[in-house]
Amino acid sequence: MVDTDSGWDGRGGRGRRGARDTRGAHAADAIPNRRVAVPDRRVAAPDRRTALPGRRVAAVSLVALAALATGCGPGTVTGVPEASPEVRPTQAAAPSPTRTAPVTDDAKPRTAPPPPSPSASTAPPAPAPAPTTARPAPEPSTAPPPRVLMRTGSESDRVRELQARLRQIGHFGRNPTGYYGSVTADAVRSFQAKRSLPVTGSTDEVTWQRLLAMTRVPKAAELRPPTERPLAAPDERCLTGRVLCISKNSRTLAWMIDGKVVSAMDVRFGSEYMPTREGVFEVFWKSRDHVSTLYDTPMPYALFFSGGQAVHYSADFAANGYGGASHGCVNVRDKKKVAALFDQVRTGDKVVVYW
Repeated sequence: MVDTDSGWDGRGGRGRRGARDTRGAHAADAIPNRRVAVPDRRVAAPDRRTALPGRRVAAVSLVALAALATGCGPGTVTGVPEASPEVRPTQAAAPSPTRTAPVTDDAKPRTAPPPPSPSASTAPPAPAPAPTTARPAPEPSTAPPPRVLMRTGSESDRVRELQARLRQIGHFGRNPTGYYGSVTADAVRSFQAKRSLPVTGSTDEVTWQRLLAMTRVPKAAELRPPTERPLAAPDERCLTGRVLCISKNSRTLAWMIDGKVVSAMDVRFGSEYMPTREGVFEVFWKSRDHVSTLYDTPMPYALFFSGGQAVHYSADFAANGYGGASHGCVNVRDKKKVAALFDQVRTGDKVVVYW
């Protein structure tokens, strides 16, 4: 419908006032149409009789249509509920890489189980080594260690038998003494090592039974061979009375009464730095279980004849022989013989030490 007061003459001419009013009217109509919907443009565009053909009005309409067509953002269109669902699904419906990407070789391990291990499927466990390496032998883990029968420091007739049996098979190169010293311990270690036994140096039940099975019962001469060395010709000072006649040359002690030898035994002396005194003395003190106050060592069956020097039993001499020396005393290695001597000698009996 045409407003005759608007200044439109039907040919496109307009008055100054009419044009200004027309722009105001169309501008007010254009803004609501932009907010409502796109179909308003399709309806209003063909109606050239009602729309102003002015260039500025058309430009405003085209700008509004361009904004709607390009989707400048859902936030700029507040009155059009239909446009928002069309834009958001388009943006939110972007394909997700995890849902739509095809499965490739890199993705296979995420969806498919890993291939079975060749060792688990083809190689069976070795049956033989498992019991021998993983499971310890039952005896060491459950049974207590064998009982020790003899060790360093032991002294008995069984030690003498041990030494005699070891000597039969070449492990002990001396006469039996009955004392378990370092020489005996080394002989036991040698025997244990050769028989694949635990090498301890102590004689336990297993070691003893193995030795018994390999040797015979020692004879009396093997158990108690003559321990005295060949006696030297006695000094003339030894031929009368009760005398302990001690020869440094033959390293022997002869217990003599009126020139007759009652017993004899091997002895050793002090070193060159602490020598045993030579001369004629007498026994002035007897001490059966004596312990040295200077060296804190036992001196059983001590017969003192010159200061701190005495005839006594020496466990070290019994164990190590002539490999060592005393601190000046006269050491005896046969304990039974020196014990018997201790009982026979009296205080005041003569002692002769000579070469």
